[in-house]
Amino acid sequence: MNRRAFLMLTLSATVLPIVPVRATEAIHVLKTSSCGCCNAWITHLRKAGFQVTAKDVPMAVLNQEKLNAGLTPELSSCHTARVGGYVIEGHVPADDIKRLLLERPDALGLTVPGMPEGSPGMETGETDAYEVLLFAKGGTTTVYARYS
Repeated sequence: MNRRAFLMLTLSATVLPIVPVRATEAIHVLKTSSCGCCNAWITHLRKAGFQVTAKDVPMAVLNQEKLNAGLTPELSSCHTARVGGYVIEGHVPADDIKRLLLERPDALGLTVPGMPEGSPGMETGETDAYEVLLFAKGGTTTVYARYS
C-alpha cells in the first residue's frame, strides 16, 4: 500500500462516521383517508428531507399490510411505511429513521405504538412520554429511543 492509498483510507475511516445521513431513500406510506395525523407526520418527514409517497387504502388493506410486515396489534399505530427495507409504524421521528438507515440493524423496523401526544404528527400542545421500539421477527422489541 502506498502512502497516498494509506492516507485516503485513514481519512475515510475518520470522516465517514461523522457524515450526516441524508434522507435520500423514498418512504412509502400506507394510511387511511380519514387520518389527519398521518398527513402531519408525512409533512414532518418531508421537512426532514425525505421523499414521501402516500397512498390511501381501506382499513382492511392497511391491517393486512401490518400483519405482512410482522407487526402485532400491540406494536401497531395508524399508518405503516416502508423505507430501505424496513417497516416504519406510527409516529416515528425522522431522526430515528435516519439513524436506522445509517446503522442498518438486523430488525424488521421501528414502531411508536399507539398515537402518543407530542410525537411527530401528534403535536396538540400536550406531550406524553413515549418510546420508539426496534422490532424483530416474532414481535420481540428493544427500546431504540425515549422521549419525555
